[in-house]
Amino acid sequence: MQTNKVILISEITCPHCGAIATEEMPQDACTFFYECRACGNVLQPNAGDCCVFCSFGSVKCPPIQLQARCCD
Repeated sequence: MQTNKVILISEITCPHCGAIATEEMPQDACTFFYECRACGNVLQPNAGDCCVFCSFGSVKCPPIQLQARCCD
């Protein structure tokens, strides 16, 4: 039985302008694109990451937190 508490809030940092936004992560879908609220650049996951939260967030996405497979 797994009792890990999943964190759903992550601070995503734009690599272009450094702006930080607090966002709620979906539990049932990956976020492949994220538009920075400050500069308008559209972020995409880095190679090897499943979503923008795994690349630019302060917390990895829920499936990765649970050591499960993420959106393939």
